Amino acid sequence: MPDRSGSAAPTPRQLPADVRGFVNRTEELDQLNAVLTGDSDDPLVVSVYVIAGTAGAGKTSLALRWAHQVRDRFPDGQLYVNLRGYDPGQPVTAQEALHRFLSSLGVRAESVPQDLDAAAALYRSLLADRRILVVLDNAATAAQVRPLLPGSASSLVVVTSRSRLSGLAVRDGARRLTLGTLPEREAIALLRAVTAGYRPEDDEQQLAELAQLCARLPLALRIAAERAASHPHMRLHDLTADLRDESALWDALSTGDDEEAEAVRTVFAWSYRALPDQAARLFRLLGLHPGPEFSLAAAAALTGVATSRARQLLDSLVGAHLLEQTAPDRYQFHDLLRAYSIDQAQHEEPPEERRAALRRILEWYLHTADEAQSWIKREEDRLDLASPPEGVHRLDFPDYDAAVDWAEREHTNLLQAVRTAGAAKDDRLAWQLCAVLWHAQFPSAAGTEWLGVGRIGLEAAGRCDDRAAEGLLFTNLGMAHARINHLAESLECHRNALEIWSELGDRLNTAHSLNLIGLNHLHRRQLDTAARHFEQAIAVFEEQGSAHWAATALSNLATTHYRAGRLPEAATAIEQALAAHRALNNKRGEGNILRLLSGLQRERGDIEQALVSAQTAVDIALGLRNLRLEAYWLLDLADAQQADGRFADALTSYQRSATLQRHLGDRSREALAWQGTGEVYRRLDRHTEAADFHRQAATSHRELGDAWHEALALDGLGSALLDEDPQAARRHWAEALRLLSDFDDPRAAATRGSLERRLGETI
Repeated sequence: MPDRSGSAAPTPRQLPADVRGFVNRTEELDQLNAVLTGDSDDPLVVSVYVIAGTAGAGKTSLALRWAHQVRDRFPDGQLYVNLRGYDPGQPVTAQEALHRFLSSLGVRAESVPQDLDAAAALYRSLLADRRILVVLDNAATAAQVRPLLPGSASSLVVVTSRSRLSGLAVRDGARRLTLGTLPEREAIALLRAVTAGYRPEDDEQQLAELAQLCARLPLALRIAAERAASHPHMRLHDLTADLRDESALWDALSTGDDEEAEAVRTVFAWSYRALPDQAARLFRLLGLHPGPEFSLAAAAALTGVATSRARQLLDSLVGAHLLEQTAPDRYQFHDLLRAYSIDQAQHEEPPEERRAALRRILEWYLHTADEAQSWIKREEDRLDLASPPEGVHRLDFPDYDAAVDWAEREHTNLLQAVRTAGAAKDDRLAWQLCAVLWHAQFPSAAGTEWLGVGRIGLEAAGRCDDRAAEGLLFTNLGMAHARINHLAESLECHRNALEIWSELGDRLNTAHSLNLIGLNHLHRRQLDTAARHFEQAIAVFEEQGSAHWAATALSNLATTHYRAGRLPEAATAIEQALAAHRALNNKRGEGNILRLLSGLQRERGDIEQALVSAQTAVDIALGLRNLRLEAYWLLDLADAQQADGRFADALTSYQRSATLQRHLGDRSREALAWQGTGEVYRRLDRHTEAADFHRQAATSHRELGDAWHEALALDGLGSALLDEDPQAARRHWAEALRLLSDFDDPRAAATRGSLERRLGETI
């Protein structure tokens, strides 16, 4: 059974904590077994089973116990995910769950489609010929579950939920097993199993009374049994009396008004009240953490205690079943326990203590992310941050990989930290967290998630009346929009930033905005305008003594000359930029200019050197663990492979690039990979496939408003259709010619001339 991250089937001891403890559920297990043996009353093939029940009813325990029993019936493995449908924080989305499952099924993480429908389709195709058991734990809605259902009956899905999920029964043929409380005999057996070896054998009648107070719910029973085991010399009668006294302590949590929900409240309170003061304080404060999973270092920062002491207190909470340890130095809450923790913090922690704890954890994330940025984006200026509060000690990273690992592991918590600071009206922390996170994201982050919190940071900067902060956030928002081809929004953001930098007299940031506006025009193929902006930026960067950014803007100018077909000017700029990047040991800049050099070498007929340059660029991207750069630079490697007649290698490179671009949300470059694929198939005389890829590329470019690349795709489409349908080929060439009429650069003129000749030859 995989753990919640969706890894390949681990050993039983790696199962989620809910499987611990003896819960027999014989009758319910028989019902589940009937699904496999064909003894079900329902004549239809059952491929989805919903285990529904109240909070703490042991749904997860039953599902996992049954999964262990039947693992031999699913030779291709088992998948598990906790959807956190009832967690006080953000539930796991279907997209996130698909990412974990596809990774478990052998799909590289960077190759998982970002589009939900595409990811679901890939998931179903991989499961089509396999027999796999899928356990979807703690689902809240049918919509959360439906994309995770296999497309065939060879696999079986077990869903656990507090809701009945009637939509799955109606639309997907799911069978439901409603889980009530444990029978008294099994409830007593669970209590004895947990307390065995710690206490003298307790009277069965008193155990039955304790079980009744716990409403015979497995979660409540395990916590109560742990309490009893930790007090071996205390009479069970006295323990149950304590439990009765706690019955009204937790009225604020809305888990329902029935007896079972009240029992869960009561047992949580009973166990919580038994904690030592410092452990109880940690439990309360952990409810303030931005996400349900956190590290040892984060817990220490939240409470302001030493890491060694925090570990001891966390061990106490794990031992009391109030917290689950998920990995070395990482922990998480059960969703109900997190809600209870939040409630206790609100009721028992003074407001000033809550504010101080929240500030400590947010400052810890801010300063640690700033340290990560110093490795991930060394070239970017760091914010001038105030010293962290007393008791907050940021992490230090020994190398680039350690910083990237932390940024990837904490990505969700960092995003939630921005939202938490915004909700707390801490505007300084909100905008600083947002700004630092932009540069401290792990290199292959899609960027779309940051865009969601970018506006929070910008609005917070505005409330602070901090114009420089607004300029910084406008700049970051402009780059985020550009990543997903929102070019109009990107240009607006960069123009707003340029206005602010001009107002403040900030020459260096003015140059940054000029460079970024130039890139926007470059994407639109407004080449002369782009070149003017790059030249202005280079002049200011040189004036300010910023060699790194001067070299970067020079690389952009080289790209502009190359795309315009001005190859001598491009060659000069490429040579200068490559020398500058190497002198600065700027690997990212070196890789980008090598990518461009490969294209120039290919056009000049030096295919062998073009392959070397492009492969070196891709190797640099791999070393940086930057999928965005890898995906982009693979296009040039594929072009060189195609020019060398290595068609199989070229198809592999184009396909990987397209897969990565889809994951990253860059539709424009994904279409470029399709276009290259079409060219390879045309050279292989597989004209039908070539036409399909060119047609797909042309459609995407048209939707993105990219007339230049649409024209190139239509050119390829016409060539692919020429033998089969010359009239259709002429229509596509004529449309391509029309689209190119607005471009006046040398490359555009040459392309128009080629189209006109072919149209003349096919009359």
